[in-house]
Amino acid sequence: MTRILHISDTHFGTEMDDVQRALLALSHRLLPEVIVLTGDITQRARPRQFAAASAFIDSLPAPVLAVPGNHDIPLFNLLRRGLRPYLHYQQAINRELEPEFLSPTLMLLGVNSTRPRRHVDGELSMAQIRHVSQRLAAASPEQLRVVALHHPVKVIEEKDRENLVRRHRKAVDAWVQAGVDLVLAGHIHLPYVAKLGAPGQRLAWTAQAGTALSHRLRDSVPNSVNLIEHECGDGAHHCTLQRWDFDASQSEFSLAHQRCLPLCRAGAH
Repeated sequence: MTRILHISDTHFGTEMDDVQRALLALSHRLLPEVIVLTGDITQRARPRQFAAASAFIDSLPAPVLAVPGNHDIPLFNLLRRGLRPYLHYQQAINRELEPEFLSPTLMLLGVNSTRPRRHVDGELSMAQIRHVSQRLAAASPEQLRVVALHHPVKVIEEKDRENLVRRHRKAVDAWVQAGVDLVLAGHIHLPYVAKLGAPGQRLAWTAQAGTALSHRLRDSVPNSVNLIEHECGDGAHHCTLQRWDFDASQSEFSLAHQRCLPLCRAGAH
């Protein structure tokens, strides 16, 4: 079984110690194959915040595939934002802004949706969309095909439409056609699962994660993370997504919701 722990929007600089301890305990309990961190790792892209994030990542029990969020680019240091916007990120987290994790049962592709010229909005270039499509098309039948970025490609509340990554429609159409199963994202601190693609297209999904550690909670939504489990046998794929919420009364993450995600390999679903 492949297990992916999806965390997002840790916002180091605003993290809560009891939540961080609980998430570390959960990660060691679940023992995922890989951990995905979909951006906004820090609050203001400061060296000490990246140092705290790096120490947290080092304490996790599995490899971490991270992509930057808009908060991981300097906001007030305009010179650094213009000349070397990812300097501290690359020193502390990963020199690669679009990493990949590959195994016989998993193709996990990181995509950088941030743009230094934009303070908040995300964007995908046509070159990025084509590159990811080509990589997805090269996946083996046994692999779960996952794309991870910071900004959402689909929203469920009208007020979040302004947070959609630019060119999200082109990306979704191309990636669904190329074979993506699941798109992971964050940014809006609202966990949910939604179907991707137009009627008649093959079925794919997107999963948003809430803020994993920060006190910058949205409405009454608690800190949360996602766990994806996938098995493939005799040509059949079985995938589930669990949402784990922080329970302040118990100082631990507990299973809040579980959903089966039917996967489709070819044709319309």
